[in-house]
Amino acid sequence: MAERAYGRQAPPTESTVESEDWDSRDLSGESHRRVEFTDVDMTEASSRGAEFFECVFRDVRFNVSAHTDSAFVSCTFVRCSFFDATFTGCKLVGSVFERCTHDLMKVEGGDWSLTALPGADLRRASLTGVRMREADLTGARCAGATIRGVDLSGAWLHRADFSRCDLRGSDLSALDPRTAEIAGAVVDPHQAIVIAESLGLEVR
Repeated sequence: MAERAYGRQAPPTESTVESEDWDSRDLSGESHRRVEFTDVDMTEASSRGAEFFECVFRDVRFNVSAHTDSAFVSCTFVRCSFFDATFTGCKLVGSVFERCTHDLMKVEGGDWSLTALPGADLRRASLTGVRMREADLTGARCAGATIRGVDLSGAWLHRADFSRCDLRGSDLSALDPRTAEIAGAVVDPHQAIVIAESLGLEVR
């Protein structure tokens, strides 16, 4: 089971939305706090400036949804589907993802610091320009993914698979190539120096 950074416990929810059809719903400007969403269809839903705080999403379908400048702070996602979902400039600080699918998910900008994505299959996802400081990517499967310009400082990357991944422009200061898979990954010259120095090499 995925855990929040530093062992923080998820707060209890106070209301429930269950088995509702929110397909194509415009969530812009809505605000939800400590709500549990169970088996809700949010396919092709959209949001701008929506706020979800300490909510729980179970078996929720976010397929082909698009979210801009919205917040999903300290939320828990369990068995949710994010097929072709797009998050632009969104804030997901402290959120936890457990047994979710992320095929073709696109994240552009925003702040995903302290998120927990251990073991997540991100092989067909694209993450660009997003802050993921101290995120938990332990054992994440990112082979062939696009992870460009991402701030991964302080992230947990043990046993993560970045083989054939486009990592150009990302902060790899927390990456230990002895405990993560990076064969065939694409990096820029500065990143190559950082990786070499992490192996104890002296670059001149």
